[in-house]
Amino acid sequence: MMKSWSPASRREDLQKLFQGYASGRPALPARALLRFLHQEQMELEATEETAERLIGTYEVEEAARGSGSMTFDGFLRYMESREGCVFNRAHACVYQDMEQPLSSYFISSSHNTYLTGDQLVGESHLDAYVYALRKGCRCLEIDCWDGPDMEPVVYHGYTLTTKIRFRDVVATVEQHAFQTSAYPVILSLENHCSEEQQEVMAQHLISILGNKLLSAPLPQAAAGGLPSPNRKVQVAPVLSDLVIYTSSVKFVSFSHAKQHQSHCENSSVAEKKARRLLRASGADFVQHNQRFLSRIYPAGSRTSSSNYNPQEFWNVGAQLVALNFQSLGLPMDLNHGRFQDNGGCGYVLKPPVLRSSRSFDPGCSKHSHKPTNLLLKTTCPLCLCPKVISASNLPVPRGGKALDPLVRVEIHGTASDSQRRSTHAVKSNSLSPHWDVNMDFSLRVPELSLVRFCVRDQTGLFSSDFVGQYTLPFSSLKKGYRWVPLLSRDGCSLDPASLFVFVWHS
Repeated sequence: MMKSWSPASRREDLQKLFQGYASGRPALPARALLRFLHQEQMELEATEETAERLIGTYEVEEAARGSGSMTFDGFLRYMESREGCVFNRAHACVYQDMEQPLSSYFISSSHNTYLTGDQLVGESHLDAYVYALRKGCRCLEIDCWDGPDMEPVVYHGYTLTTKIRFRDVVATVEQHAFQTSAYPVILSLENHCSEEQQEVMAQHLISILGNKLLSAPLPQAAAGGLPSPNRKVQVAPVLSDLVIYTSSVKFVSFSHAKQHQSHCENSSVAEKKARRLLRASGADFVQHNQRFLSRIYPAGSRTSSSNYNPQEFWNVGAQLVALNFQSLGLPMDLNHGRFQDNGGCGYVLKPPVLRSSRSFDPGCSKHSHKPTNLLLKTTCPLCLCPKVISASNLPVPRGGKALDPLVRVEIHGTASDSQRRSTHAVKSNSLSPHWDVNMDFSLRVPELSLVRFCVRDQTGLFSSDFVGQYTLPFSSLKKGYRWVPLLSRDGCSLDPASLFVFVWHS
């Protein structure tokens, strides 16, 4: 990933940086480049070998390469490469411990995956499963009902949503399950079928998925089967014995779960009830999610397929925070930002604060910022200080006028950490708006936080329209002078549009 070109203002910003370390010379010696890496980019692990590698990679002038130095053109190429991106490229690969119990991970999860529209009359389509899997989703929901000619169907029961065949859903999953991620796909089966058609379901799973079915006990692997909340379903042995049958049990209380719930049972809880639980006892919810799987799903009142903010449930360690992937906006931006970490594999190891035996309540504002297994007595917050410098090549609507862009930097984390700051708007400048605005954020639990850069077009005194955004975990944020890629509302790249920022935190 290399930025295609920079406007004059971006080149001027980088030229000043370059000249500050070149000290009047036409090129940066390796030692000067190393000093820049240490002092500005805060890459303290960099060595002279690092500087020499960068020169060899990005410098195109033979004379400079031969003398072990970097011209401004080489410096520009380096700064606009993947190594200059605000997202830590080491996190673009799977780097976390993948041998922990399943309850130790956030898992990218979809609600009513088959739907492409609303929950009442929307279309059910196989493409919805393809879309979710390509977005890194690892937990798919399949609502199964008796269909004609002994063929189970998938749709949102008791509504006018269209129906698709269960066997076609399984075939689609088989074809696309591991194109984006090699890690397991959890099939959350909401089972409303008769025993006869459950046997048909089992036959399709065996014949289509074959040896891709897992046969290890939880938590190393999982397949889901959720009984209907509306009526008692007798589960056919051939289906329940097929792989791992992790039944969904009704959540009664945290103490009841400790005494009666098995590790192979999960609780599927609607967002409103889950919100009441976390507000009543966030610490108990965190501890519950250290032992058991919790699946949170949108309220039934969200008939338009809108989404809740997933961050509040990640804060208590809920693993399967299911969203309507077909609905664009902030919740899906956060979901994409959370799960681009760890190679985009759909599994992100929960931070130590959610896996520790020590009590943690995300609703309490007095926590240490240190990423450790223990909550220390100090309440000194971490200070995040981004500087929004400029942008380049912002997209303009067809036939539209130049934008009046502003940048909003948002923190999404615990309640006490969630906040936002904005720059002023720059009038009629889509190509190279310049802000040079310093911001500061105080974070007590940064390891749970997401940072969102959002560009908006000011349309009135108190109104603005979305232009592009980029969200990433605080833990994946690189320090120093960095460029920020921008994504459209549907998550597609807006390249060559980008922001130029300076990031520092203590």
